[in-house]
Amino acid sequence: MTQRIAYYDVAPDGLGIMMEMEKYTKKTKINRTTRELIKIRASQLNGCAFCINAHTNDARKMGETEQRIYCLNAWEECDFYTPEEKVALELTEHVTLVSDKRVPEKLYNKVREYYGEKDYVDLILIIIQINSLNRISIAMGNRAE
Repeated sequence: MTQRIAYYDVAPDGLGIMMEMEKYTKKTKINRTTRELIKIRASQLNGCAFCINAHTNDARKMGETEQRIYCLNAWEECDFYTPEEKVALELTEHVTLVSDKRVPEKLYNKVREYYGEKDYVDLILIIIQINSLNRISIAMGNRAE
């Protein structure tokens, strides 16, 4: 990986906190596939090639299909995502683009049809975690290899 600064070496305490959050998100009840779809979609929206590459590879290792990976940027038009995945992807777009989209009450209520209170919080934490990692990766000049 090419990067501007060896940021894990320069700020291990700060990056360690980020990695603890990542560990937490992996322990949630949110489906593994849904977590990877969220990470890929947020990374697409943020233009983070490094994270798109990493998370599409992770998704493939988990058995995700090429079709579902390739169609993520048009998920609304696809019938092969579950309703739970679709609502998680919609929430991902709204949180990732929060300054433009916000999270309206209608979307919150739609998410809550499929996810409980704790799951809603966990979805938000997964989304903000990948958004944070996208921003770190882009700012540090990480490149997909």
